[in-house]
Amino acid sequence: MHKLGRGHRDKLQQFITITGASEKIALQALKASDWHLEGAFDFFYNQPQLKTFTDSRHLEELYNRYKDAYVDMILADGITVLCNDIQVDPQDIVMLVLSWHMKAGTMCEFSKKEFIEGLQSLGIDSLDKFREKIPYMRSELKDEQKFREIYNFAFGWAKEKGQKSLALDTAIGMWQLLFAEKQWPLVDHWCQFLQVIYLIVFHIHLFNFLDYV
Repeated sequence: MHKLGRGHRDKLQQFITITGASEKIALQALKASDWHLEGAFDFFYNQPQLKTFTDSRHLEELYNRYKDAYVDMILADGITVLCNDIQVDPQDIVMLVLSWHMKAGTMCEFSKKEFIEGLQSLGIDSLDKFREKIPYMRSELKDEQKFREIYNFAFGWAKEKGQKSLALDTAIGMWQLLFAEKQWPLVDHWCQFLQVIYLIVFHIHLFNFLDYV
């Protein structure tokens, strides 16, 4: 490695481990971001010419490993196998971040286009690279702009097909998942408040119905 201080060497090694980039590319990205890791990740992933090459054959093999036997999509069972392979709990928020990268239209399923283009955007074409990218995907939640985008994505992604609104239980689950990362102390109070409001509205409608009949 170049003659660098220990702090810079550590960041360089961390960047290389997560992105799979060469030392030259890693140095370029880190210097461009004044040695801020999150800025270097953004620089790297927003510069197509810097991204790690992905092998289309390997991407096809990954897709075929997880796709459903009867439908040309990856469904819940395939996602469970994927999570086992990359050693991530299916309920881990990193799966939401991954779905955001894939621009997935529906929770618990990936089309072939979503899966392959999402992995290409991340520079992933193997399970080793998948595991290496997990710390980077977690780090994206610390970026305020990306967190806002992931937040907005989550509530459309979590809706049932054909539904215009999100079920309250699902919405509460999303808030708890997202704000656990932000350590917002009022998230439980907020969710309890919504549940109380829901019950009040439900009973108002019930009483109105009973009066009508």
